Amino acid sequence: MASIEITETNLNETISENDIVFLDFWAEWCGPCRAFGPVFERASETHDDIVFGKVNTEEQQQLAAAAGIRSIPTLMAFRENVLVYSQPGALGDAQFTQLIDAVKGLDMEKVHADVAAQKAAQEKAGGGQE
Repeated sequence: MASIEITETNLNETISENDIVFLDFWAEWCGPCRAFGPVFERASETHDDIVFGKVNTEEQQQLAAAAGIRSIPTLMAFRENVLVYSQPGALGDAQFTQLIDAVKGLDMEKVHADVAAQKAAQEKAGGGQE
């Protein structure tokens, strides 16, 4: 499966309806983005069990701002609707394959338990107010 374009319109649906989603925040003028692009595309062709989405930060400025993008390329990985990885910087093929394997190998019961514990701690610290 080739990568898909991610916009404000399809972001939430893409993340919530797929087990694993990798997002590449990029821009045409960005040299490291252009270097990482082919790596991302090769992975999208190899791993048909993962959704690979590209977010053009020039066209999707509000989405990039909401995601807290400060540097590009930034790669994010979601598993079962949980953000499990977010780092700027271009990766090589081997590094990206290692990351994909790591995300696939996560113990999601533990991740969900950790997320629930963090949320409970935040609510307790904040008096339950949001």
